[in-house]
Amino acid sequence: MKKKILLAALLMASFIVAPAQLKREYTKSGSSATASPVFSVTACPDIPASVTFAGEKVSFDRLDMAERLDRELTGVIYGQTTTELCFKRANRYFPALSRILKEQGVPLDFLYLAVTESSLDYNAYSSAKAAGMWQLLAATARDYGLEVTDEVDERYDPEKSTVAACKYLKAAYKKYGHWPTVAASYNAGMQRISNEMSKQQVDNSFDLYLVQETSRYVFRIIAYKLLMESPKRYGYRFSRKNLWQPVAYTTVDVTGAVASWIDWARGKGITYAQLREANPWIRSTKLTNASGKTYKVRVPKQSELYRSKRTFTAYNKDWVID
Repeated sequence: MKKKILLAALLMASFIVAPAQLKREYTKSGSSATASPVFSVTACPDIPASVTFAGEKVSFDRLDMAERLDRELTGVIYGQTTTELCFKRANRYFPALSRILKEQGVPLDFLYLAVTESSLDYNAYSSAKAAGMWQLLAATARDYGLEVTDEVDERYDPEKSTVAACKYLKAAYKKYGHWPTVAASYNAGMQRISNEMSKQQVDNSFDLYLVQETSRYVFRIIAYKLLMESPKRYGYRFSRKNLWQPVAYTTVDVTGAVASWIDWARGKGITYAQLREANPWIRSTKLTNASGKTYKVRVPKQSELYRSKRTFTAYNKDWVID
């Protein structure tokens, strides 16, 4: 009986004390809060009135346009793990990719399409069997000049796949004459975008009702553009040494079969792993090459492989604080 009385007294005390504790934790005394730790400030990004994407002015005055960008911009800003990796990889790959886009006559803003597609992971592979940095399907890759076999898959080559993606983008621009709609077609396909534009009686993808993935797609590209053009504004600050560096190579022409890429790599003074990193299009330990095609194989320079031996650069000076 005494135990039951004691237990009841303790329970009553807890109900009396708990509100008092909550009051001490969450009320202010004078100008400062007491007891409770303060969480770091979470800022809400402002949505601009308009953005220029690939030379096209995109207005965000319309409520639905602003909210769609808000959703994607918030996502990329606070998805820090993936977003930081995007910056690191971009520093390595943007120099080559931007050169190809310029050569192909495609606006540089389509760099952010590659970021959206794969987070610039050259080895990305989707459930839909799209591969590489530009997430090309095998049939599409072959249509635009890439080799896709068990031994060689050029979808994984950052530079060759960029050329193929540019061919698609230029074909789509010839069809639509509107770069944001071109970007939407990269996700959904030209046939679907054209069919929906005709059915819904609109002349650009922003006015289409589409599945969520495609509806969000162009807004995510624009969100990455905003973030990666002004990272400090959104709280991202890097040192040059934080960013992955471009790697210089020598190039070796291979015109015959290779019985073992492992032995080939050792003969060039690198590991098989380093060979595959430099040439992700190699998908097997051997190369049959019955046709005698010439493959340009990259061999990284030894001075580029060690942090202590190289200099550190930044693709965009606004990315870094040093």
